[in-house]
Amino acid sequence: MPEDRQHRLENLAFDLAGKSQGLASTLNGEVIRSVGDLVRSMNCYYSNLIEGHNTHPTNIEKALRDDYSDDPEIRDLQLEARAHIEVQRLIDEGKAPPHALTGAFALWAHKEFCKRLPNALLSVTNPETGENVNVIPGQLRSGDVQVGRHVAVSVDELNLFMGRFEEAYGSVPSRARQVIAVAAAHHRMLWIHPFYDGNGRVVRLQSYACFRELGIGSALWSVARGLGRNVQEYKLRLQAADMPRQGDLDGRGNLSLKGLEEFCEFFLTVCIDQVNYMQSILEPNELLRRIGLYCRDEVDAGRLMKGSFNLLREALLSGSLERGRAPEITGYADRQARKVLKGLLDRRLLVSDSPKGAVRLSFPEHVLESWLPRLYPTA
Repeated sequence: MPEDRQHRLENLAFDLAGKSQGLASTLNGEVIRSVGDLVRSMNCYYSNLIEGHNTHPTNIEKALRDDYSDDPEIRDLQLEARAHIEVQRLIDEGKAPPHALTGAFALWAHKEFCKRLPNALLSVTNPETGENVNVIPGQLRSGDVQVGRHVAVSVDELNLFMGRFEEAYGSVPSRARQVIAVAAAHHRMLWIHPFYDGNGRVVRLQSYACFRELGIGSALWSVARGLGRNVQEYKLRLQAADMPRQGDLDGRGNLSLKGLEEFCEFFLTVCIDQVNYMQSILEPNELLRRIGLYCRDEVDAGRLMKGSFNLLREALLSGSLERGRAPEITGYADRQARKVLKGLLDRRLLVSDSPKGAVRLSFPEHVLESWLPRLYPTA
């Protein structure tokens, strides 16, 4: 654990906890559910982007509807994205192992993620020897690896270091220090590098799950988005925390401790920035204003019917609405109101869990730049 003598990390931890809890209080539960669906997709987009896999949000959305590309490379990336989303959904539904900062959680996340991948993504090449190595879901690597300049923990010591990981981060006493531990553990798990491949995705899922355990993470904001938008600094900060001092090869030198503290400060600052960003775009009055502008333009263009905004507004403010209320809300007769509702369902602006069930607001990819600007890179 970082020493944090100046209490900078502790102050950031308190700030993150307060802001995150405030974010969840502004929205109806059903709207949070819909935003959660969106954030899972966003999380996987940025986590994969960090690994150099650029999967377009449209292709991610199609994958969730079982609409896969005929191009094998794009299809593989779609399957990878869906795998990440499904594992995060298991975390959100409380189906992950308890206590995220454990080897058991890392093994579970790796197994659940990798078993959903196509075979083409379950093989890595050793840059030193050119040998192809198969990645087995949920199993620690059986050989030594080097990642850039970093020589990862020897395979003979993997279990020792995974045990030390749990010892160091599994019994941190204070809440603020537990938040700091999420940041420190993020680096240390990557430093151990327990798997041949998938370490980055596993550790970002681990950080996400741990924040949820602490009650400050939620489906409304994404660690991965902040790291993905600062990917070069993220990687440089990770490398700086690897570096030992003057030949101290066990990684416990002053320079590596300083690097770890700086990484934790970067990590927590990124998290706070993401909570602030989501707070700004999900503020109900502002979100409602942007949805209104979108509906006005779509009605003028003939792509939506008049009365559409009334239904979307009700879904945002109330969380959901029964289909039979469409005439009351739109002010139209039953037949015309059903047409307005159908238009919104066809555009996936409203969704339902059953053919005749209540409808709730949705955030399909084609409206994101209008409703939730800058969520993804504009390119």
